[in-house]
Amino acid sequence: MARSDRLFRLLDALRRLPAPVTAARLAQEMEVSERTIYRDIETLRASGAIIDGEAGYGFTLTEDSAVPPQMFDRIEIEALVLGLSWLQWQGDADMIEAAERALAKIVATLPERKAAEARHVASLSYAFEPRPVVPAYTSLIRRAIWDERAIDMTYVDLKGASTERRVWPLAIIFTDHKLWLMAWCCLRRDYRRFQMTQIGQVTETSESFRPRRVPLLRDMLDTMRRRDGQA
Repeated sequence: MARSDRLFRLLDALRRLPAPVTAARLAQEMEVSERTIYRDIETLRASGAIIDGEAGYGFTLTEDSAVPPQMFDRIEIEALVLGLSWLQWQGDADMIEAAERALAKIVATLPERKAAEARHVASLSYAFEPRPVVPAYTSLIRRAIWDERAIDMTYVDLKGASTERRVWPLAIIFTDHKLWLMAWCCLRRDYRRFQMTQIGQVTETSESFRPRRVPLLRDMLDTMRRRDGQA
């Protein structure tokens, strides 16, 4: 790993882990030696990050030079924390980890009084079981959406029939108990909603449909509204 990448990861760990964070804990997180952690801490300090603490006690990121200062009012902080915490129930593993990192970055840029508000919000999220099933291939499909690349997949419909499909993935929709893939189906030559748990093997292809994703998704949502009598 390049040292610059390691320094960014170290900042993320300092934002995210409960302070003060020991060098041993940081070394475990970063998969490097404690001596490397001490050297990297000094490098971050030299670049402008204010990191309190010392060897044998632990470190606390007080001011983060890598993230510009932010200011939110109290209700905006409540909304951000509530929305990101909902992903603990709803998201896949990558999305949950990303939400934790994003919240840590936001809190790290706030003045101390505002950071305290973020740590002690009035609004909390809770959802009853069963949790929605988030398939392991969700991250692969999300990358294909970002890259605007077709995917090949097997799909089992409600009657139990299995088909091979090539689709242009447009969006993943999170509902209370199910995930849906919004896509253009190359087999049916039409828009389709696929229940994610009914999708079998998924393979990303080299076929690109860039830059059509945004207009296709907009047209698909308009089409669905018309079909549902909402337009």
